[in-house]
Amino acid sequence: MTKPVIGITMGDGAGVGPEIIMKALGDKDVYEGCRPFVIGDAKILERAGHVVQSQLQIRSISSLSEAKYAFGVVDCLDLNLLPTDLPFGQVSAEAGHAAFMYLKQAIEMANEGQIDAICTAPLNKAALHKSGHIYPGHTEILAELTGTQDFAMMLSAPKLKVIHVTTHIGIIDAVKMIEPQRVYNVIRMAYETLQKAGYVNPRIAVCGINPHAGENGLFGYGEEDEKIVPAVERAQKEGIQVQGPLPADTLFFRTTRGDFDIVVAMYHDQGHGPVKVLGLEAGVNITVGLPIIRTSVDHGTAFDIAGKGVADEQSMKEALRQAIELAPKRNN
Repeated sequence: MTKPVIGITMGDGAGVGPEIIMKALGDKDVYEGCRPFVIGDAKILERAGHVVQSQLQIRSISSLSEAKYAFGVVDCLDLNLLPTDLPFGQVSAEAGHAAFMYLKQAIEMANEGQIDAICTAPLNKAALHKSGHIYPGHTEILAELTGTQDFAMMLSAPKLKVIHVTTHIGIIDAVKMIEPQRVYNVIRMAYETLQKAGYVNPRIAVCGINPHAGENGLFGYGEEDEKIVPAVERAQKEGIQVQGPLPADTLFFRTTRGDFDIVVAMYHDQGHGPVKVLGLEAGVNITVGLPIIRTSVDHGTAFDIAGKGVADEQSMKEALRQAIELAPKRNN
């Protein structure tokens, strides 16, 4: 099988994205598994290379046909949007706009079949908004530009996979948005995603909303019976191996122990917290439900350490690894 072509978006140039990309592409194993290239600014990558003391060369290209995919030389589809002296660790409209344009370019190339997967370095939401692109994050941009109505965020870390019913909204609004059809759709997406990844009959666990999953009406106002139970019963009738609603305070431990293959979380912090306890460098963000494959690091731009060369590239390497695993299955 031909190695997949993976487009790596540079993210916010003032953050650690360029640094972790340069560190990750310094691993020869990445090139053994795929044909990677960066969509960004060549001069910012060169600067990052100096910061992390990389020996890699940057090769500016204007089209994918020029890419060589050779270890030791980083092919960069150079959009040339940022100044060389862009300050590290500062919110700027130009960096926010550039991050948006890198992603837009990647999505267009994926839609056209030029690349097999997108792997994204972090963008900064404040910079994105300052530039006039009012989105909560990568996921919503990807959904809009691919015309996707139903999607979900999945986090993957060693021993724990979590998919979310709601994400970047306040907790009160999140509870309002949780309803049986959405919960069912997310259960289905979890099931289908894991099946494609090789799980024959995925074991899915669904979190409750209230403490102790409501404890038979003792906590809350019957949200579990109203919003979750119908979705779980519907999925069970279709032969999906799913349980819930279950108390979130013990469910994640049970999953890391091996009782389940994936957890359906109801809101952002319910799912993100347990994954990030396992280590910021370990998690990968996968957008499920898109017509294209997208993986990402599960951390932010880390403005406080940008330009210091100390950012950990392990999450980027893991995101690339998972993109490699997912892309051939999609091509088949």
